Amino acid sequence: MKLWLLRHGEAEPKARTDAERNLTENGRMEVQSAAAHLQDQPLQAILVSPYQRAQQTAEIVRQVLGFSGPVETVPWLTPESDPGDAMLYLDRRSEQRLLLVTHQPFVGVLGGWLVNGHRDTPIPMATASLAELEGEYIATGLMRLTALRHPS
Repeated sequence: MKLWLLRHGEAEPKARTDAERNLTENGRMEVQSAAAHLQDQPLQAILVSPYQRAQQTAEIVRQVLGFSGPVETVPWLTPESDPGDAMLYLDRRSEQRLLLVTHQPFVGVLGGWLVNGHRDTPIPMATASLAELEGEYIATGLMRLTALRHPS
């Protein structure tokens, strides 16, 4: 099982609501760079937060990769989501190669929880950071962080 965690690219500082913030031009470039690390990876699905900046990030990844598989918007990938709730949904997935496009603090906490078995040591995730985790299955404390790439 491989799980990639991608934080959205740099977003504008303000919008009418947090959910409506768009990527900046720099954020779009960051995401293109991150997506290049997913080339030749046999992704089966992309799960994405409903927030605008995450949607834009997933679309850039889809375009860069020429990905024609499912891109699903899910409500449990927002900034303040609970990793325990996310695990309930992830346990129901049959794919072995998933990309999650989401936000801080959730993405760092989820990654740390999957690797370390607790929420106290989040993975450091800057905008457009990409973490690659591997394990027999998605389980708390049983995955390995095999790569962590930050935008340059």
